Amino acid sequence: MNLTLAIGLFLLVLFLIGIIGIKIIKIPDILLYILLGLVLSAFLDESRVIEAAGEIGLVLLFFLLGMKFSVNRLIRNSGKVWKGGLLDAVLGIIVTAGISYLFGLDWISSLIVGGIVYATSSSITAKLLEDKNRTENKESEFMLLILVFEDLIAPILVTVLIGLTGEGFTIKDFLFIILKITLLAGVAVFFARVVFKKAEPILKDIKQDDIFIVLITGIALTYGGIAMFLGLSEVIGAFLAGMMLSELSIKDKVEKVALPVRNIFLPFFFLNFGLHIELTTDIPHVGLLVVLIIWSLVHKLIVGYFGGQWYGLPRSYSLKAGLSLTQRGEFSVIIAALATGELKMFASIYILVIAFIGTILFQLAPRLNKIIVEKVKEKTS
Repeated sequence: MNLTLAIGLFLLVLFLIGIIGIKIIKIPDILLYILLGLVLSAFLDESRVIEAAGEIGLVLLFFLLGMKFSVNRLIRNSGKVWKGGLLDAVLGIIVTAGISYLFGLDWISSLIVGGIVYATSSSITAKLLEDKNRTENKESEFMLLILVFEDLIAPILVTVLIGLTGEGFTIKDFLFIILKITLLAGVAVFFARVVFKKAEPILKDIKQDDIFIVLITGIALTYGGIAMFLGLSEVIGAFLAGMMLSELSIKDKVEKVALPVRNIFLPFFFLNFGLHIELTTDIPHVGLLVVLIIWSLVHKLIVGYFGGQWYGLPRSYSLKAGLSLTQRGEFSVIIAALATGELKMFASIYILVIAFIGTILFQLAPRLNKIIVEKVKEKTS
């Protein structure tokens, strides 16, 4: 296979799709990349090149987001987000499992569905926040911390579900996961406050962008890889890696060199996302599918509205956060891999539908929020 030709053609196709999405049909390029992946899944079982390129893009996406959070800011605001995060987990996992059980699924299948419905797509949400210039909005910090909270719950949930489906799960396993998360965060804080502070003069002296970009990408990928080695999400590792460099005076230079690399590789992540969705002409559990799509929207609206206010946001910003958190994605795909037969097909259809609905709703969120707030003012005046 001519790898150079294949990568070049992929990049040109992704460029054309991006232009079509932005200039012609006015829908996010993310959705078109996922659809392209879905089409390619008929010809490719998997592609290690696409998967690896996508991982680099995802890691750099969250590395750059982590750079917006200093250590002090992260510690200070984490204490305000736990109530919303806990509400999110209860509604997403336990209530969804209860709904699924009422529709006739067994408890283990119901919990798998709860895991599929639980987490907002970190990649889609973060990309949309960047594309729509909403990263500095009041609600964006709360949204990003909810995503981080979900990515901390994710490995615990996956481990529990694997145990329930046959490999065993104990309190010791649970405590070990907590220990790994604490260790990863503790090392990141140490590097941020000690290692990189002392190394800053050396980093400032690096004038060649080509060497500097290799260093920064290496830091992001290494810490993301360490997180994966520990059985955690690479998103957490990448976010913490960005946080390590967030207080340096060369922060702007770091962002400048990392951004082009992220922009090249990130489309491959959504392409790979589409490659792993399995569809069928027969839709299993149609009634449950419709109910869960509606519940998925309600679930995140509740989390955004109440969790945002607990975090300290005004009602209007909390509502906008809820309207912007409804898309599911990569974590749902990971959980869906534990399902079999009809349940796996059901999960694939759900993920595709809710990713599309959530992405469109994200774009409409500011407008919908304004309409709802004005209606409420009219009624109360």
